[in-house]
Amino acid sequence: MSKISSDTLWELAAAEVQGREEDGGDAASERTVFLLGSKAGGKTSILLRCLDRDEPPKPTLALEYTYGRRARGHNTPKDIAHLWELGGGISLSDLIQIPITALNIKSLAVILVLDLSKPNALWGTMERLLQTTQAHVEKACSQAQRAGKAKAGAKQKASSQPAARVLPKDYPDRELISPFPVPLLIIGSKYDIFQEFDSEKKKVVSKTLRFVAHYYAASLIFTSIKSESLMLKTKSFFSHLAFNLDRGKSLSTDYNKPLIIPAGSDSFSQIGSPPSTNVNIDSLHAKNPKDLWEKVYEHVFPSESFSEHRELKDPARDPQYSEPQIDAMRAQKDQELEQYKRNAAKSWKGLELGT
Repeated sequence: MSKISSDTLWELAAAEVQGREEDGGDAASERTVFLLGSKAGGKTSILLRCLDRDEPPKPTLALEYTYGRRARGHNTPKDIAHLWELGGGISLSDLIQIPITALNIKSLAVILVLDLSKPNALWGTMERLLQTTQAHVEKACSQAQRAGKAKAGAKQKASSQPAARVLPKDYPDRELISPFPVPLLIIGSKYDIFQEFDSEKKKVVSKTLRFVAHYYAASLIFTSIKSESLMLKTKSFFSHLAFNLDRGKSLSTDYNKPLIIPAGSDSFSQIGSPPSTNVNIDSLHAKNPKDLWEKVYEHVFPSESFSEHRELKDPARDPQYSEPQIDAMRAQKDQELEQYKRNAAKSWKGLELGT
């Protein structure tokens, strides 16, 4: 039997590795999923259920990171999902920029969790978080494009730039919508409470979220951690973003049932016009369709005052994270610090008088 030289073996091995890289065959993938939304809206509970982790949820302190892994098959590398969760609702929106970078922008997806049981805070939370997130995503895209040009040079400019999110040509209302720059999933949480609402109020919330989801080319699902069937459907949407798995073919647009609408499955003609109960739409002077839906929604569910959404820059003062023993010690140390400042001020005044 002929002996294969070591040089030939290395060449064969290199060719095999190159072939796998080009095919993307067994190479593990890495994706980033960023969860944010209503304060105490159930983000952590939903995430733990989607990851099949049997542990009690704890309040999210500022911004937290975890990860999930999934093997595609036997003896194959595990795909990794980097998972970021922002706590505090809109109060800590300054931290949104941290998980969104030029390095992960190609594989980034966003999940917005909105508390259906608090409809008066829903639009403001949604608007603030989506606008802030979109601004940072667009900034990261620009940074990635500049880095790609510098690295690859002008000749390879087109291939080095991150591809913008491009919708199929047959996407419903393609020319009328404003797609979010990365895949977006909107989850309406606490459906078990929401389902007890008055029928007309449920219709307003449901139609409005259908419009918003379609406008941003996002998927929409209503869920409750108390419903195993809804959580299974929610998990399929999550796994689609985190591990590129099939999200299933479930579809529900009945306002008397939990909404389940994958991106691309809805249209403005199916959604219809805003519910105009006891309001003259012409008198609202809306600048565009999205502005009209906002005005109609807030006519039914007036936004909570700014004082109720007062931003807490210091999470230590947020009652959600209270720790009696630690808080008592913190208060004592604060008093000692104030006393020290007063004594130091007196000492400086004494020195000045002495000179």
